[in-house]
Amino acid sequence: MNPRYEYRALLACDIAGSAGRGEHRLQEIRRVLRAALSGGLAVADLGPRDFGYVDTGDGCQLIAPAGLPKAALLVPLLPELSVRIREHNEQACPNARLRVRVSAHAGELRFEPAGAVSGTPFEALARLLDSDPLRQASLAGPEGTPVAAILSRHVYEETVGHGYPGLERGAFTAAEVRVKEYAAEAWLWYPGSPVGPQPAAGRGTDSGTGTSPDERPERPEGGEPRRVEQLVQARGRSAVFAVSRGEQHVHYTERS
Repeated sequence: MNPRYEYRALLACDIAGSAGRGEHRLQEIRRVLRAALSGGLAVADLGPRDFGYVDTGDGCQLIAPAGLPKAALLVPLLPELSVRIREHNEQACPNARLRVRVSAHAGELRFEPAGAVSGTPFEALARLLDSDPLRQASLAGPEGTPVAAILSRHVYEETVGHGYPGLERGAFTAAEVRVKEYAAEAWLWYPGSPVGPQPAAGRGTDSGTGTSPDERPERPEGGEPRRVEQLVQARGRSAVFAVSRGEQHVHYTERS
């Protein structure tokens, strides 16, 4: 039999800071992540058994079933996953808490008759997951954020760009990703971000501005959105995100 090629949506998860916790603790947080994913998929009316599951040690890769819309891998799955990880962290000891990085991409995969799956979309998925903008987003807030996600431009344009319910443009921040030979524009999402979903008390206001949608300033003539440029500095393990409904370009400098 010959291999077949199919277009599939992909989701990857990685537990940040999992190294050094010991085997017992690693297995515990792996179970927490898998249970949170299963619960989130169930809320989204998706069956975990319908997905291809690749264990990556401190995370996993999900291969969506053929024909599943890419938006179904984002909402309500990402918000549900964030809620479940946050609830776990509130009850867990510090060494058992999780910060999860998520990347989403889609493309044509090669399915071998023996069951192996491969393809260049996996490379982009891994580069996005390992990118500095996503790593910095996962550190946002005093204790980091439970779930920070990054979408490839392809996924963003075909989900958020098409206006799927629950995927508002204002909840995502543009970022430039450069990992090894991979360079591309991507889009960040993390709860509580300056342009992301706000706590329930802030519903009805514009994210990060405190104004209602009717009070938003009009776009300047010419149709081009404003870009906000700001120089910030972070020390130690701090992370700073400053943008007002504009594009955020995160640049990372390796310290010597």
